[in-house]
Amino acid sequence: MDGDHLRNLLEQVQSGNMDLDSAMQRLKKLPFDDLGYAKIDYHRCIRQGVPEVIFCQGKTIAQIQGIVKHMARHHSNILASRANNEVYEGIQEVAEDCLYHEMARMVVINPRDSEKVGNIAVVSAGTSDIPVAEEAAVTAETLGHKVNRFYDVGVAGIHRLLNCCEELFQAHAVIVVAGMEGALASVVGGLVSSPVIGVPTSVGYGASFGGVAALLSMLNSCASGVSVVNIDNGFGAGYQAGLINMKAVKRSSGQSVHGPVKKQSKPRLAEVCV
Repeated sequence: MDGDHLRNLLEQVQSGNMDLDSAMQRLKKLPFDDLGYAKIDYHRCIRQGVPEVIFCQGKTIAQIQGIVKHMARHHSNILASRANNEVYEGIQEVAEDCLYHEMARMVVINPRDSEKVGNIAVVSAGTSDIPVAEEAAVTAETLGHKVNRFYDVGVAGIHRLLNCCEELFQAHAVIVVAGMEGALASVVGGLVSSPVIGVPTSVGYGASFGGVAALLSMLNSCASGVSVVNIDNGFGAGYQAGLINMKAVKRSSGQSVHGPVKKQSKPRLAEVCV
């Protein structure tokens, strides 16, 4: 149950159109729904503006289908991450209204278009890093943010990055996705004034240790303003960049960063998931 449904329920009780016992029965399911193998958090959209995200890796198709069926009754723009074709086909069986981003390995259930706001740049060092970069980009776009992509601009040909500097300067947050030695995050961090989110990937030869080398390189960056998420965690980077971007959008539109958001203003995360 999202914020609008909760408000509607309270209004029905206040007006006398619903008795207290009926309302209490519905409210019992608000915190979460216990499916035995999963406890679905329906309140997350109210608390954070985004429904719970389904991490598909390690779950059976039947488990994913059960979670999707329950969540799809209450939310739109539900993200299912690390989804392969088999998972997508399984989701389609219980939720026909869904969109599969194969490169990003993400399914969006009950997708709804909204005006994309702000400016997030997603930069990848190489073509092999694009799947993780797309996971970040699709996450941010689904949550209502404008995303610009700059792929295959790694330090092996630094002129490719310099060619898109003007666009990077305009971004509210920059996600940098790189494997091998992960040097690109430091380079971008030394160019832009916005927060940089480094995403180390498991791309690279043996001594890269499955992304550990890139992770340590980004953590040890001498460039100020670089933060780092876990190896291959494009989703985490996209979500974090969205939080930064939304603060910037509120500030540029003259709204209080901590104040209430009027519904008739530009779309916010909560409006994306209603």
